[in-house]
Amino acid sequence: MGSKKKETALQVNISTQELWEEMLSSKGLTVVDVYQGWCGPCKPVVSLFQKMRIEVGLDLLHFALAEADCLDVLEKYRGRCEPTFLFYAGGELVALVRGANAPLLQKTILEQLQAEKRVLAEGRERRVIKDEALSDEDECFSHKKEDGDDEDAVSSEKACTLAVIKPDAVVHGKTDEIIMKIQEAGFDILTNEERTMTEAEMRLFYQHRAGEEAFEKLVHHMCSGPSHLLILTRTEGTEDVVTAWQTLMGPCDPNVARREQPDSLRAQYGTEMPFNAVHGSRDSEDARRELALLFPSFKFSDQVPEAPLGLEAKGEGPGEALCSPEDVDKAACDQGEAVR
Repeated sequence: MGSKKKETALQVNISTQELWEEMLSSKGLTVVDVYQGWCGPCKPVVSLFQKMRIEVGLDLLHFALAEADCLDVLEKYRGRCEPTFLFYAGGELVALVRGANAPLLQKTILEQLQAEKRVLAEGRERRVIKDEALSDEDECFSHKKEDGDDEDAVSSEKACTLAVIKPDAVVHGKTDEIIMKIQEAGFDILTNEERTMTEAEMRLFYQHRAGEEAFEKLVHHMCSGPSHLLILTRTEGTEDVVTAWQTLMGPCDPNVARREQPDSLRAQYGTEMPFNAVHGSRDSEDARRELALLFPSFKFSDQVPEAPLGLEAKGEGPGEALCSPEDVDKAACDQGEAVR
């Protein structure tokens, strides 16, 4: 009973405009987890918030939950898959973090808390921001771009691959944890879409395995409930995104993964075949095919940049799937990055 009270007190549930205004007028820093009703709040970060409250005290740090559909002020955040954390001080937006990125959340909380302490103690001016990723002036482009102008597209080309969080991991509530681990491993998530696959899609998707005994079981499983479809890029290190994602997933069989790569996603979240939690493209050509199948409106750049010296063998040269910013939801451009 005591634990339940503690959890309830940790994050105030803001359900009305009056509560919103009251919460944001609280002295100190308020961190609001903006969530969608169909997926609920971001549970993996609750332990971090509990730890932060214990470490920094209760006076100047507050946590809240707000469902986007319940408040008009959050209208622009409706329908977006990635978790969004808004940081308010003095009723003003001072920072935000997209994605369940625990290290970045902790860093941002500490930085903004110190900044607000200086404002309160020394009368310094509070630095206020706008969520530029959702404004018309942002450099990222929407899927529904009206004017069709893509002259800036070539300025931000990235190699991409497909990642799928399978129905077995989704139904067990592991999506947020897996997404957090993906971001911590140095990937950028350009798109995160929840979708229940059709049988026709999966038969075409796995057509290269049509002759296998487990084919029907695999197709049935992939259509059994919602999956999360992610388009990944990688900005850290020299390893190409396809290989890096294969490494993070681990061996296809969860039992083998637990023996050979116990820290891999399939070792941690898979049970047995075909319930191995995640899917990834086998190579850059496969990534291109799978992305084209599951994201028909997704565009690939015709211009393939020359591979850096020594990386040709790793798939960074011609043939790598490339995406342009017009194909990326502008709310996901800064996935896992703090804005302040």
